[in-house]
This record gives sequence, structure tokens and C-alpha cells, in this order.
Amino acid sequence: MSRLDAGVVRKLQHVFYIAFDLAVVSALLLLAVLVYVHQYGGTVLDRYPEKLKLPQSSVILASNGTVLRRIPLPESGYRVTARLEEMPELLVETFLAVEDQRFYSHQGLDYPGILRAALHNTVQLSASEGGSSITQQLARNLYLNRDKNMLRKLKEASLALALEKRLPKQEIVQLYLNQIYMGHGQYGVKSAAEYYFGITQLKELEIWQIAALAAIPKGPSVYNPEAEGERSKGRRDLVLRMMQQRGLITHAEMAAAMSKEFQPVERAKAERIGDSYMDAALKEASRLTGLPLEELRTGGYTIVTGMNPGAQQVLEETFGNPDFFPPDGTTQQVEAAMAIINHNTGDVVALTGGRHPSIGGINRAIIDARQPGSAFKPIIDYGPALESGRFAPESILPDRKERYGDYSPENLNGIYRGQVNMALALQQSINAPAVWLLKQVGIANARSFAAKLGVALPPEDNNLSIALGGLHTGVSPLKMAQAYSVFASGGTFHEAHTVRSITDAEGNTLYKYSSAQHQVISRRTAASMTAMLRNVVNNGTGSKARMNVPVAGKTGTTQAGLPGVTGKANRDLWFVGYTPDLTAAVWMGFDRTDKDNYMTAGSGKAAGLFSAVMNKVYASTRR
Repeated sequence: MSRLDAGVVRKLQHVFYIAFDLAVVSALLLLAVLVYVHQYGGTVLDRYPEKLKLPQSSVILASNGTVLRRIPLPESGYRVTARLEEMPELLVETFLAVEDQRFYSHQGLDYPGILRAALHNTVQLSASEGGSSITQQLARNLYLNRDKNMLRKLKEASLALALEKRLPKQEIVQLYLNQIYMGHGQYGVKSAAEYYFGITQLKELEIWQIAALAAIPKGPSVYNPEAEGERSKGRRDLVLRMMQQRGLITHAEMAAAMSKEFQPVERAKAERIGDSYMDAALKEASRLTGLPLEELRTGGYTIVTGMNPGAQQVLEETFGNPDFFPPDGTTQQVEAAMAIINHNTGDVVALTGGRHPSIGGINRAIIDARQPGSAFKPIIDYGPALESGRFAPESILPDRKERYGDYSPENLNGIYRGQVNMALALQQSINAPAVWLLKQVGIANARSFAAKLGVALPPEDNNLSIALGGLHTGVSPLKMAQAYSVFASGGTFHEAHTVRSITDAEGNTLYKYSSAQHQVISRRTAASMTAMLRNVVNNGTGSKARMNVPVAGKTGTTQAGLPGVTGKANRDLWFVGYTPDLTAAVWMGFDRTDKDNYMTAGSGKAAGLFSAVMNKVYASTRR
């Protein structure tokens, strides 16, 4: 062999070895890819099983069944799921015809579709087509981002294969049709059908509407029915032609559907109300069911509340009028909260935790943080005294300055009458008789009475200062309204509640309020208290709460006691009262009372706000 021939042989051998090495490396890489594809998906599905349970918007309803709020999903959209049997067969077949014609013949990867897309992209020098099956789209939407790279495509393929092994075809297509984004914040075909067409029962969809829905996934922002221009209608008509070519509809049906023009649904633009109420209802639902708040928001639950939308609207509109409130402080606005109960049922018909409530904001209506002042006297002094049978409204009580150990209460104006009857003591909110009365009845008996009204005091409140509403922690407006509602209902306790019922996404009832009313105090005590509290409104400190119906109630004021501040400085203003059907509590004050933020107005402001709200609410509940 010549030297030239030997050189050629060596070069050929070198090329062969390189080619062999490349083939081995390629085979190993291919093997690694295959192992990755067949292992990754199953591992992810095992690690995140909750991904297969789609979050869906829970719904909160008013007492009359109107939708108050659909709670947005974490991705700031809305989803209402539907079972496959709720969907018309034409809807399912149309989506398959548009998105994945070989869905029932492949095992997650549509290889002809992938090859076709690859050839198209090569010719067009783009990546406009992906060839993804419905299973791949579902895998990507549930587990991956939308980055276009080789690793993401491998993950997508692996997840698709794993999904096909774990789930039957029907479940995969059901998941897809409930998961897919449909534009305008709507996820799934059921949410989209309601949003675009006002249709809640999917089997009521017409052919053209089904085509319009199937047109959306390719470009939700440009192909949804409300998109501007003709692209949406063009895409819909293309889908109709595909439906006709696949034998899903006749030519006549296609032509009739193409003639349809989309008309946007009339969606009420009612002002959003009830943020504080929603907050209270969700917290109550969580306590009743043991479910976390996030699960209640995204589990597709239906929560029926006791809210009267008209009453809630009136409440929030009145709270928006600054004329009903004391002047603001230097650095803060005067805040307020109010809770209104139907004392015949226990329904909380309206509630607000602030003058400008917001979801996630401070809900002052349900936080036990405020000193009730003299508004607490009926609960802890006069109510227990009447219930004991030893005292009546005409009973004579001492009105003189006394010391009880280290505690020496004073009348607000420094005037002592020597003696006064119980009704007048309450009417004029005189302090000395109230403390003496609590001493006579006994703190333990008084605390027991308050607990029957729904106000359970902690051990730290085992002292005489509670006679004037000086509490260790404080109470909420809702709790004060609950307590007074017992007087209003003749001594019967109806638990104040925002939630009437809770059902899950499958329609199973998890909770339903049952009115287990209890006679917790005597009718005589309730009647005597009502008579005295009406006298407070008609002739005493609560005169600004008068309405065009009988009102019974009591004011309350707590002083701020700020160093360096001379003159009147109040921390809390209250009025708690009731009409023949409704009981309500109003609180006013600053979130942080200090030398720059305190009130000089008295509790008449709270009484006036009670009257302003309740006059309109009382009318709205009778429409």
C-alpha cells in the first residue's frame, strides 16, 4: 500500500471514529432524553396532585339570591367549572376539531401534528405553529410557563404522556375545557358562556355561540366576541366551516350561524358594595366549616348571606356623607363602623367596618377593640338588676359619690341628686347609681347575664369599672348589636350571623343556619328594658336617634384623658338601639387617639348617624 493510500485510510478511520463517537453520544443523549421524558412528568404529577383540582371562583349571594360577589382567582380571573355531561356534545366535538382532531387516537403527543408544524415553521422560518395536542396544552397551562425553548417542550411532552397514563380521555378534555383562558379574565367555557352570552346552562348555547367560544383559545385578546374589528367574526366563521367539513353541522346550519351578529350582554354596572360584609361572611364561613379562607375563595363554594342589598347600599351611601361625622383630626380621618341585625331572625342585614371599606382592610364592625362606655350599662348594670327580680324601673337608687376600694367613679357633670329612680338614672346616663347597682347585683351575676346576651367577658374584667363600660379588651359593634337584640326580641337570643348556607362546587350542603332560638332572659326584663331605653331616646341622651318609628337605645361616650389636652377630648362615641324589627350599633372614633386626633363632639353624633341610616334602611327592607 502506498503512503498516499495509507494516509487516506488513516483519515477515513479518523472520520469513522469521530462519527462513531458522535453516534454513541447522540444515542446516549437520546436515551437520556427518553428517560427524562418518561420520568419527569410522572414525578411532577406525584409532587403536585393539587394542580389537577382547578381553582374556581366562589360566589357570595345576598339574602334574595342576587350575586354580590364572584371572588377572583389568584391569577385575577374568574372560573366556574362544568362537568362534561353539562356540556353539549357539539361544544366538545367543535373544540376537538379546532384544537386536536386526533385527540382520541394519540397518547398525549400528536406526532403528525408535530411534524406538520415543524415543516411549516421551517418553511416560514418562524415558530408560529406548535403542533401541541390538547393534553400538551393542558400540561403547559397547569404546570409550566409559556417560554419557547427545547427544555420546556420536553417537559410539556413528558407531562402530556404522564397525564394520558393517569387520566381517562374524558377527564382530560373536561379539565381542558374548564382550564383554558377565554379572554376578559374568564377561565373555562362555562365562565365564558355566561360572560359573553349571559348563558349559565351550556346546553342552551346555539351553534354560532359554540363556534365563537371555540374560536377564542387561538388568541383570547383578539378572537373573543367583544374584540374590536372583524377578526373575531372571521375566526368564528372559519370554525363554522371546520364544523361543517367535519360533519358536525349541515351547510344550512353553517350559513344560518354565519348570519348571526354578536350583541354584547347587558352587564349591570352597579356600584360594588359590601366589602366589609364579604370579609365578615368569609371569616364566619371559615369558622363554621373549618376550611381555610383561601380554600373558601377558590373552591367554587356558594355562600348565601343574610345581607339585604338595599340596606347595605343605604348604609354605605350614608357613611359617604361627611356631614354625619365629627371633624377629622390633624393626621387621621374620624372612622366609624355599624352593624344592623334583624333581631327576629339573627340575619345581619348590613354591616360596614369603616367609612371607606375595602377587601382586606380593617373591619372595625367585628373587632372587639372599643370601649362601649355608657352603652354597656343596660348589658351589665340595669339588665342584671331587672332580671334579679329585686329591682324595677321605678326602684329608687342612691346617687352620691362613693368609693369602692381603690375605685371612685364620678358623675360626668359633678352633680349628685342624692337618690333617683332607675329609669331616670338610665335616661340621663348617671354613673353613680349604675356602679352601685352592679355592686348590689354582684359582678359574677352581671357577667353571667352579659354572657347570655353574647358578651363573654375575660377574667381581667372582674371589677366594678365594667359598670361604666371600661373593659380590658373592648367589644365590637356587631357584638353590641347582638346583645341589644335580645332586649328587642323579648328576651330571645338569635345568634347574629352573616352566613345562611354554604354549598360546595358539587352542590353538596356543607352548612345551613338553623334558628335555635333560646329564651335567655325573662320577657319581663326585656319589656322593662325596652320601655326604659325608649325613654332614653324620647326624653334623654339619645334624642337624636328619633325616627318615624319607635326607637329604644342608649348612647355611650369614653373620654380620651390625653396629657396636655384641656377641655373635652373623647375617644369613642356610641349609639346602640332598635326599632320593632332591626337592631343596630354605631361606633365612631379614631384608629389611634392622640393629642392630634381626638373628638370634641358627643355621642349625639352617633345617635344622629343611627337615625339617618335606619330611617332609610327601615324603608328599604319593606320594598
